[in-house]
Amino acid sequence: MKLTTLFDKNEFVITGEVGPIKGAISRDKSIEPICAIEALQLQQHVHAVNVTDNQSAVMRLGSLAASVRLQTNGIEPVYQLTCRDRNRLALQSDLLTAYSLGIDNVLLLTGDHIQLGDHKEAKPVFDLDSVQLCEMARGLNNGSDICGNSIENNMDMALGAVVNPNFEPLDLQLMKMKKKIDAGAEFFQTQAVYDVKLFEKFIKKAEKFNCPIQVGIVVLKSPQMGKFMNKNVSGIQVPDEWIDEIGSVAKEDHKKKAAEMAGRFIKEVKSMVQGVHIMPLGWADIVPDILEHAELN
Repeated sequence: MKLTTLFDKNEFVITGEVGPIKGAISRDKSIEPICAIEALQLQQHVHAVNVTDNQSAVMRLGSLAASVRLQTNGIEPVYQLTCRDRNRLALQSDLLTAYSLGIDNVLLLTGDHIQLGDHKEAKPVFDLDSVQLCEMARGLNNGSDICGNSIENNMDMALGAVVNPNFEPLDLQLMKMKKKIDAGAEFFQTQAVYDVKLFEKFIKKAEKFNCPIQVGIVVLKSPQMGKFMNKNVSGIQVPDEWIDEIGSVAKEDHKKKAAEMAGRFIKEVKSMVQGVHIMPLGWADIVPDILEHAELN
């Protein structure tokens, strides 16, 4: 089901995220071992599961294959598609292929730079940026390719995009958000946010666009992870109080504390948004606890 249908019904949309394995999958109909345990742990608690596209520029199983296999097993996927590895021919072809194989939701992204990943000698493409990608996808929904040529059997996909509430200056990020909406984006998932006041500032400025927003949160697993993100992940800032709190408990209690912290944050901001996007990074088993703390169960 298209996520836009749920937004139109005023449902609070909950999505999770999994990363495909670094390798091929079996040719039977099971989801082992794509991201199987995580996906199955999420299935009963979310409306859909995002499938990352060579996240952090690390080569993995393609997001399209993983998305189709999840759907075959009754798990609604959100197919992620990045500009980094494909020119406009491949981007259009992959979108048409995804829709033809039954995929209803896509998240359109620029993609992490090659230098972050495990194939630093690769040549990045970036033929289009994320705004142009949204416009191209809308064209395919409307029956024409990027050159204006008519296509047979147009798509009907829900088009999602990403926005970063942490970005400074914020007005520039809001300008880009507006460009994506004008280009065809129908809903947004935010980059990871940890500061309620910062997020409230963003929402007060973004609400004028009247476009559904899911707040994004990456589960903070340890104080070391928080410090690493602050040093190495551009556009995300983990406050010291988050790092101190996750570090205040023994390592064996990190999962319990992480669920409590994430749930508390979601509870504080859920009235401002139309949904939440939880990125558990392998800790999908705590998502039910997160939602319980957020009072979303």
